[in-house]
Amino acid sequence: MHTIEKERGSVYCGAAIWDRLIEILEEKKFSKIVILVDENTKKHCLPLLKKNHLSKFTFKTICIPAGEAHKTIATCTKVWQQLSDLGADRNSLLINLGGGVVTDLGGFVASTFKRGIEFINIPTSLLAMVDASVGGKNGVDLGHLKNQIGVIKNPLAVFVFIEFLKTLPKSERRSGYAEMLKHGLIASEEYWESLKDFDTTNTETTEAFIWESIKIKNEVVTKDPTEKGLRKTLNYGHTLGHAIESYFLENPEKATLLHGEAIAVGMVLANYISAEKEGFPQQKLLATTTTFLSIYNRVAFNQTDVEEIIKLLKFDKKNTNGNINFVLLEDFGKYVIDKVVDNTVIHQAFAFYKNFKI
Repeated sequence: MHTIEKERGSVYCGAAIWDRLIEILEEKKFSKIVILVDENTKKHCLPLLKKNHLSKFTFKTICIPAGEAHKTIATCTKVWQQLSDLGADRNSLLINLGGGVVTDLGGFVASTFKRGIEFINIPTSLLAMVDASVGGKNGVDLGHLKNQIGVIKNPLAVFVFIEFLKTLPKSERRSGYAEMLKHGLIASEEYWESLKDFDTTNTETTEAFIWESIKIKNEVVTKDPTEKGLRKTLNYGHTLGHAIESYFLENPEKATLLHGEAIAVGMVLANYISAEKEGFPQQKLLATTTTFLSIYNRVAFNQTDVEEIIKLLKFDKKNTNGNINFVLLEDFGKYVIDKVVDNTVIHQAFAFYKNFKI
């Protein structure tokens, strides 16, 4: 079992984690245990958890619709009401069993219900395992704008069980892979290179790769828990990536992009801007772009799309005093933060992405 022990937010990964979960539940003697799932994890993940690991405990279940479109205050209101109807009190526990939507929203619900109840995250998607599992960010979207409402509070603990990945379609695994590639860009060229061998059908190596990403993110958030500097690097590619994701989410003429699909585009754009503004090596720009475009289908953008995406940048949470702040790279693991980028360079980045030949 892999372990990161903390006062709050300890992370456990591996087949032996369930004994630790049972220890916590027996030790805390919660008045009520409620499991939050979505339609997919209720069907594919909850039976495994119930049968093998929670059979000795009594618990209730709350189910929300699956998908980013339901990561809203309206969904929170329904969950708060159901918690109240179930008689949940301040000594209750909410277990969030799901991907990033469930863990983000569930953490926010728990942090605000009765001014805060305990919660445990059990991420079931690759994206949630390597991203939402560490750092304590909880929240929801505001309309189509990503993660505008939320709090930072670590769960009581996080349990990462690789077997849940078998319940995911390939597209969802590929989405989470983007965040792992981001960890390589911001922290370790060696890790980036090793990720080219990432294969989720190999449970042992998959666990090792996921644990490396968890360690990278944990090191960052431990040094900068409130995002004053270093933690902003975890948003690499997300300034434009989130704007792209939001634009495709709100536009009925566009097919919705998964988070990782949008962030992959955002990282290609960020790498180009980094090369222009901070000297990110040209050879590495070409190599990383080739990698991204070999994994993720190229997304089509017309001029109007780009203009509308740029307009959405003003809602990015890293902005200060009206400035749109980017995280950029001088090289793998060498970052600069709070860099203002003019629209001309952003347009050039989209043109580079559109015209790049593999």
